[in-house]
Amino acid sequence: MWETEEFGAAHAGRSGVLLADGSEPGPVFFDAGSSASFHQSSDWWIYTGELGAPVAAELRGACSCGWRGDARYPLDWAAVDRQAPYLYDTSGPEDDWARHITEVGAHAVPVPEELAVLLDQVERQLDKLSDDAPLAALRAVGRLERIVTEAGRTAAYGAEADAESGSPIGPGLGLSEGEARRRLLRYTLPR
Repeated sequence: MWETEEFGAAHAGRSGVLLADGSEPGPVFFDAGSSASFHQSSDWWIYTGELGAPVAAELRGACSCGWRGDARYPLDWAAVDRQAPYLYDTSGPEDDWARHITEVGAHAVPVPEELAVLLDQVERQLDKLSDDAPLAALRAVGRLERIVTEAGRTAAYGAEADAESGSPIGPGLGLSEGEARRRLLRYTLPR
């Protein structure tokens, strides 16, 4: 799985598979024996035709948000090391997913440049302080947590008010509406 720090699991990427007929198969389920639970996987290297899995013919970029890349990359099973499938070149699908993430970020509301620079400085200072004076770093982190709690609550209520007037929240954050709502709840629910 590929993830960015900003979007995390909301836009987790992977090499998706296509069968010879162009369809995208569902996950493969593995019976673990006498248990009531089954392991499932959508990892591209599972689709070998073995253990009841269909045979993947092509790879393409895929994202947990539902996006699928248009480009298709033929899958050469003879070149896949079964002991180390991660060595197979999946850079095409990953590059396509990276372009998708760039587009998601471009459509999100930008963080003002001045604030982005300050946040980068704070991060660098905290990294340095964590090595040199860990207790001072913890005090600073505590202060940041208080700032984030208050500013996050105010911003979340403001975003909810905007949403009531018809402005969707998700696209501005680069997330689905459901993910955006969960983020708002994280700031509006008391801890």
